[in-house]
Amino acid sequence: MRRRLPPLNAVRAFEAAARHLNFQKAGEELGVTAGAVAQQVKALEGWLGRPLFRRLPSKGVALTDAGQRYAPAIGELLDGLADATARFTRDVSNVLTVSTVPSLAAQWLIPRLGAFRRLRPDLDVRVLASIGLTDFAREDVDIVIRLGRGVYPGLHVDFLMDEVFFPVCSPGLAEDPARPLREPADLRHHTLLHEPPSPEIPEHVTWRRWLEAAGVADIVDAEHGPRFSHTFLALQAAISGQGLALATSALIGDNLAAGRLVRPFPQEVRGPYQYYIVCPEAAAAAPNIAAFRAWLKDEAAACTISACAPSAGA
Repeated sequence: MRRRLPPLNAVRAFEAAARHLNFQKAGEELGVTAGAVAQQVKALEGWLGRPLFRRLPSKGVALTDAGQRYAPAIGELLDGLADATARFTRDVSNVLTVSTVPSLAAQWLIPRLGAFRRLRPDLDVRVLASIGLTDFAREDVDIVIRLGRGVYPGLHVDFLMDEVFFPVCSPGLAEDPARPLREPADLRHHTLLHEPPSPEIPEHVTWRRWLEAAGVADIVDAEHGPRFSHTFLALQAAISGQGLALATSALIGDNLAAGRLVRPFPQEVRGPYQYYIVCPEAAAAAPNIAAFRAWLKDEAAACTISACAPSAGA
């Protein structure tokens, strides 16, 4: 059966322009000029024999009635084409792309990838560090690991691990006879190392919240002390004996197991968010993705709060 199909480039230009209601933004998405988008849309209008946009006096555009009916159907078809192509390439590709926040990539995922490579030497893992949301239909990403509440509509979601917060310091600081660390109130004699809360993570567990949970918020100054832009920087300062950092079970790396850091107190605060593995529903069962998801969950299950080190030899 011979299909009567419009020109694909013109359809892509129309769909992008319909989403943005702006030829300039559509062109930026497609990597062409606004004029090129306008020409493609004009060609599609000629092929269909009816206008799809109304040009506004403000130099913007609005969809005509015909355009409003056509745009959603075209968007669904292009998304379906993208999904089908992604499923095919995932099935045959030996590259798997995973996106996660920089701190988890550096402190948890990357130290473990050596173990996965020994399990699957045929599969190359590409790691992207990002804090933004992922559009699987338009980005070359197979899996994301995100910190959140696990609500990602339309996507396949696996719980990975909780996030628990507790103070850590160098062994030398913990054993300082002049300033013993026997109970949380002893923190008033020490420097607290801070990581500023991220606007992307409301309700972030800070020193104030941990001190309140430990019942010493009225004894220890929760605000005083140097600040670092990333968790791993605060941990490095703690390793060098500059004070105590508020660590998380997911981002402590192998510092506890290796003895570079110690926990002076057992008190801990569970964070409001958890880590999740997220991927498109249609891709979850693809062999490479399923294998990587299973491996991630095994690694997280083996990761205890007291020692969250990579697998042996990783």
